Amino acid sequence: MGDYRPKFKPGEAITRSATGTITGGQLVTVAGAVAVADSTTWLGVASKDVTSGNQFGVYRGGVQYLTAAGAISAGAPVKCAAAGKVTTFVDGTDAMLRFVGIALDAAAADGDIIAVGMAR
Repeated sequence: MGDYRPKFKPGEAITRSATGTITGGQLVTVAGAVAVADSTTWLGVASKDVTSGNQFGVYRGGVQYLTAAGAISAGAPVKCAAAGKVTTFVDGTDAMLRFVGIALDAAAADGDIIAVGMAR
């Protein structure tokens, strides 16, 4: 293959085309849609508000700010919840493909914004 150059470097936003209305900060899927509860195809965090057919960036890895779907303890593993939010991941019950990362902050209620150390 000779010289190799990656399409995107770790930590760089990658570009997707939206398949629906997306709000910046929501977890999104490989298909360019808002991630739903228990999604195993989540890709990262939308960079901005966008409507169907338009391009947007997806942030992967690192620490991202996500919206909690309810109370979450700092240090708890999290997974996709409805509407591109996160909720507590249950070890031994939830499939590892659902694992999004580790909550670095506590959330007291639905709608709280928390920092999450991302797994992908």
